[in-house]
Amino acid sequence: MRFSYISHLHCPKCGEEYPADRIQQLCGCGSPLLVDYDLKELKKQWMPADLAGRSNDLWRYHELLPVTDEGNVVTLGEGMTPLLKLEQAGRDMDIPNLLMKDEGVIPTGSFKARGAAVGVSKAKELGVKELAMPTNGNAGAAWSLYAARAGIKASIVMPVEAPLITRGEVAVSGANLNLVNGLISDAGQIVGQAVKEHGLYDASTLKEPYRIEGKKTMGIEIAEQMHWKVPDVILYPAGGGVGLIGIHKALKELAELGWIKNKLPRLVAVQAAGCAPIVKAWEEGKAESEFWENSETAAFGINVPKALGDFLVLSAIAETNGCAVAVSDSELLEEQARVARLEGAFVCPEGAAAFAAARKLRQTGWIKDGEAVLVLNTGSGIKYPETVQTAAPVLEPGDSLLRP
Repeated sequence: MRFSYISHLHCPKCGEEYPADRIQQLCGCGSPLLVDYDLKELKKQWMPADLAGRSNDLWRYHELLPVTDEGNVVTLGEGMTPLLKLEQAGRDMDIPNLLMKDEGVIPTGSFKARGAAVGVSKAKELGVKELAMPTNGNAGAAWSLYAARAGIKASIVMPVEAPLITRGEVAVSGANLNLVNGLISDAGQIVGQAVKEHGLYDASTLKEPYRIEGKKTMGIEIAEQMHWKVPDVILYPAGGGVGLIGIHKALKELAELGWIKNKLPRLVAVQAAGCAPIVKAWEEGKAESEFWENSETAAFGINVPKALGDFLVLSAIAETNGCAVAVSDSELLEEQARVARLEGAFVCPEGAAAFAAARKLRQTGWIKDGEAVLVLNTGSGIKYPETVQTAAPVLEPGDSLLRP
């Protein structure tokens, strides 16, 4: 068997195909590219039983990943994050079968490590020496640290309001960190100019094809952890939406391989009310979103005014009979505290937004009685200390404990 069954890349808009053995960025028509595999041949060679005894990380699925030589794999042990049943939160929401895929325990503290692991590994295989990318924080942190492990230089541009912890992760990795007094869209313009001027590898969201492949392993893991079945609903906090695109891609590939039998889950893209271009496009029945002016939200990771792959997110929602939902900052912060109190899970604000959306959809009846509902918590709440306000009394030595 081959290490990878990658065959080529294709454009989902115009259908143009590209070879996978050289550096590719966007299609000539401006669309992101998607990776294809020889699934017909792989179906003859690969079965779920073949996973037994493999490493407990995302590389256990290497046949369905783009790196062709195992020697090019750059890993920090990412993947196979816990799938937890949340009984108390489920009762509180009237969703008895509520599950959480917790990406907060992954290296670098967010699901961005998945895209970085596969994206940096493929960049190494293709001979990339220096990459550049804009980020709202976590992606830049992950790509900087994985690039350091791979011996690749990295230039990162992030908004000045990005979480300080992620800024520190980029700095400590030795990457070239620049801050912009603006949004990720402004950072993207700066990176785009640098790519043109210096010939850097553009690792911006969906401007390289392999981040999706890392993110899609969330979908494969969910299926394996649920014994090759899938939940009825999956809720995902969508900024660039790469994870949702990846999960959809993974589940379609598994269905083609014959590994999952039941119908695909209804996919839900969750956004913050202060930055909800995909929700607006969904509600208006449009295939692409419009730039969201003056975006602002406490869930900084999904503060993306215009996603390059928005049409892929909207298509995934439509194909699975899903939907798009926006929640306010007050709703998501309240949900963050509630999940911590009920389940002991300190989820990130983006994950909290997905929990708040699940509550809304249950209240409206969109989530039905008895359905299995899975929420993606995309990172650790520890990376967002500013979302929690503490007001604790200060005791003097010898004082008595104050109890509420």
